[in-house]
Amino acid sequence: MSYALKRHYGRNDLHFITFSCYQRKPFLVSSRARNLFIKILAEVRARYQFKLVGFVLMPEHVHLLLSEPPTSTPSKVIQVLKQRVSRAMRGRKRSSSRKQLHLPFPRESAEPKRFWQRRFYDFNVWSRGKLKEKLNYMHANPVMRRLVKHPKYWPWSSWSFYERNEGALLPMDRIE
Repeated sequence: MSYALKRHYGRNDLHFITFSCYQRKPFLVSSRARNLFIKILAEVRARYQFKLVGFVLMPEHVHLLLSEPPTSTPSKVIQVLKQRVSRAMRGRKRSSSRKQLHLPFPRESAEPKRFWQRRFYDFNVWSRGKLKEKLNYMHANPVMRRLVKHPKYWPWSSWSFYERNEGALLPMDRIE
């Protein structure tokens, strides 16, 4: 059953975005995969000029907290990000390059060879309280999933930017 998602753009809100790997498979389980995602996120951010306020990468899903880009929408940003990450991870571009990360997708399978679930969850963040709630949720995610004992041990999040005033793998945009 399919239904229309209603997105609320143009209000100058931040957007708490969540999207998952196909069938919640842990395609982002390796450090190398997460680092490649970070690199591509930085490139997409530079291209679309949105503010990145927070993030966390998990083995099978991603949370981003971002602004609307000045000349596009969060939907377009996520579409481009997912396409670029999928192509890079699956080695579709420059497949002869040894720098490509090849994931173990089934070769003889009837199931579709997708990297991401088709849709994404988008929650408009309209207040300081919601902003803090979403940042805390993201930063606690690796601890709740027992990947680390404390968020400081998970570099694939914006935690160190906020708690230590140190650069995370990506610099964050402070919202005043």
